[in-house]
Amino acid sequence: MNNCEVYKLAMEKYGESHQMTVAVEELSELQKEVCKYQRGENSKQEMAEEIADVEIMLEQMKQHFGFGSLVELYKQGKVNRLKERMEL
Repeated sequence: MNNCEVYKLAMEKYGESHQMTVAVEELSELQKEVCKYQRGENSKQEMAEEIADVEIMLEQMKQHFGFGSLVELYKQGKVNRLKERMEL
């Protein structure tokens, strides 16, 4: 079973509302770990685990709402803008 199939099953089992709440919770946990890291209170490993959780939930959201192509379009535009800023 590939990741996309797992994401779809999770969305079917738990429902859209629940998974959206979990996504927000995971984002919050990453925010907390980043702040703790800045204070020297956690490790890169703990932050990496939270990044993984956030990426999984974001992939579920993109797949569920069919935003994959749109997200990539916006992301490329934002990366291009960042690139331009770096060339100043």
